[in-house]
Amino acid sequence: MKVFVYGTLKPGECNYPHYCERKVVNAVPAIARGQLFDLPMGYPAMVAGEGTVCGFLLYFANSAVLADLDRLEDYHLGRDRAQNEYQRQEIEIFDRHLQPLGTAWAYFMLADRVRSLGGILLPDGIWHNKLGLTHSYFQKPNF
Repeated sequence: MKVFVYGTLKPGECNYPHYCERKVVNAVPAIARGQLFDLPMGYPAMVAGEGTVCGFLLYFANSAVLADLDRLEDYHLGRDRAQNEYQRQEIEIFDRHLQPLGTAWAYFMLADRVRSLGGILLPDGIWHNKLGLTHSYFQKPNF
């Protein structure tokens, strides 16, 4: 099972050790289509749209990890979309050279919610943690 992550669940970020570290079989830099926003609460949100979002494709041996990730992202299947903080859906994922890696689960936020929270567009599609650390494995691709 694969999950695309772009924020606090990336390797080296605050939620990776608790939710992913001992459960991930492989983690590779990856890209998805969309737009990335920095939220004032200290984490990012991805919305559908033109552009690219840089993150990691995490491979899990057990799909049960989705239940933990759904709780973290405040996503409940069957609940009204507007009540969820994030929406989970399968999307196409690419490597750094824009070669397809197949589909993976990803967590999106509705654009109206991002606006209401005061999200700031990250045009390079890369979220930087509050320590200002960046990862050098991404170059801005063009779709």
